[in-house]
Amino acid sequence: MPVLRLALAQMNPTVGDISGNSGMIVDWCHRARDAGADIVAFPEMSLTGYPIEDLALRPSFQEASRAAAEDLTRSLGGQGLGNLAVVVGLLDRREPRQRTPGRPRNDPLNAAWVLHDGEVRGRYAKHHLPNYGVFDEYRYFVPGDSSCVFRTGGADISLAICEDLWQEGGPVSRVRENKSGLLLVLNGSPYEHAKEDIRLDLCRQRAAEADCPLAYVNMVGGQDELVFDGDSMVVGADGQVLARAPQFAEDLLVADVEVAPATADTRLADSGEVIVLTPAPRPGTLAPLAAAPKAPQLSGDAQVYAALVMGLRDYVRKNGFESVVLGLSGGIDSALTAAIACDALGESCVHGVGLPSRYSSQHSQDDAADLATRTGLTYRQIPIEPIVTQIHQALPLAGLAAENIQARIRGVILMGISNSEGHLVLATGNKTEISVGYTTIYGDAVGGFAPIKDVPKSAVWRLAKWRNAEAVRLGLTPPIPESSIAKAPSAELRPDQFDTDTLPDYALLDDVLDDYVEHDRSAAGLVADGFAPDLVSRVLGLTDAAEYKRRQYPPGTKISLRAFGRDRRLPITNRWREHPALDP
Repeated sequence: MPVLRLALAQMNPTVGDISGNSGMIVDWCHRARDAGADIVAFPEMSLTGYPIEDLALRPSFQEASRAAAEDLTRSLGGQGLGNLAVVVGLLDRREPRQRTPGRPRNDPLNAAWVLHDGEVRGRYAKHHLPNYGVFDEYRYFVPGDSSCVFRTGGADISLAICEDLWQEGGPVSRVRENKSGLLLVLNGSPYEHAKEDIRLDLCRQRAAEADCPLAYVNMVGGQDELVFDGDSMVVGADGQVLARAPQFAEDLLVADVEVAPATADTRLADSGEVIVLTPAPRPGTLAPLAAAPKAPQLSGDAQVYAALVMGLRDYVRKNGFESVVLGLSGGIDSALTAAIACDALGESCVHGVGLPSRYSSQHSQDDAADLATRTGLTYRQIPIEPIVTQIHQALPLAGLAAENIQARIRGVILMGISNSEGHLVLATGNKTEISVGYTTIYGDAVGGFAPIKDVPKSAVWRLAKWRNAEAVRLGLTPPIPESSIAKAPSAELRPDQFDTDTLPDYALLDDVLDDYVEHDRSAAGLVADGFAPDLVSRVLGLTDAAEYKRRQYPPGTKISLRAFGRDRRLPITNRWREHPALDP
């Protein structure tokens, strides 16, 4: 049986940087050629970046993508890479364009092109367009309707793109009929906690259905709120993992895959034709690979932390910033955010600011300074009490208004530093606080990015403990002061204030919020599950009333099934309220 040397280029593209992405593709092709590969495959929309949202509808962007792909084809041929079969994801369009009511204008296609010998030899368009969760592809693309099978090295390879693998029918269902030796799937599959096991199970299922090996190449990197974790793999028809790439890192996964030989027939089951690149296996024998790489998968907390680091790093770098600034209160949220920032950008690029008021305890101020010493970030302290006094003299405030003005003064100072020194401000709120509205608009909610926006409070503590334990394992200084982890949480905006004065215990609160926010559980259902009716009414009331605040919160890395913003979208003006007596 023929053996194909397959290279999967797990790359980190940037949306809109077509020339930069094209240059990266050429570099990866050189590496694949040097590794002796017959085929190199790139992720979904790798030439344009992904997701491109409304850019897909612009004729100028469509033309730029197609022109760049054609230039790439000629460039590969001119650099001695013409014999390499290259499969690249890009934005294409249907020809001739049609104005069809209910379809995206200008007929954009989420496509893959097969490049070989200086020519575009094959084109494929994604059939199944996801329209759930973070995906809105019915808005952006028209579906494809035909298979693409190309022959190289004496074997036939069928193409599919991401959602085509997840849905029944379509091109994947025809692979067995077409007697393909390999199913090659291009993906832009974003990270969610524990999603990797679902992907592996799906790849095994589809490989068995296709009766051939399956190669799954996924992109890596951050794009706004999304993080792509890579985890590319090759799975045999028997479900065995033949090769696997690391998570959260660019990588060229190279594997020798034994495939069924192509038949003489070039007709496909759906009446198409096999695209013949090289009809026979390459002459001679390849020096065998030392071993098929099988990267170990990260533990749960390690995955989440890596996603948060990558999401912040790429948001900062891809948007042209070189450094970040954040307020350091001595509490656990700002401490974890600072640790993530130092790991993402390096401590020299992280600027922490202590902003104590008269209510800031000495131990909290000491914890902020200790964190700075442990991590090496740049730290300064700017007491806000003189400014608070000035405002109270001009506008006497009491109660919640007096508390919030402290947070807003801190926000003004951080934004002033940002404007003056060019740092991106990081908001430090967690998902639990954002859920129940315990963030101050124009105060602690200011910023350009919110690294732990999708991290519940309970998970904040868990990740802080994991990060410290990881430092100990590596023989390094734990970045987060133990007292920041151990002490009772407090906003320190009034005397002797603790979060439990106004909120349930965080473990219980997160339990209720997980059911309500992540899984749309009704109030009556929560009560039936054993939660107290008054607790349910209180938590759901706070959550429903805070939608207008969440709309104004900065973007932040998605790690959960249901992140605020892209996933969970509710109207701000909305009189529907859950009640235990309704919606059983």
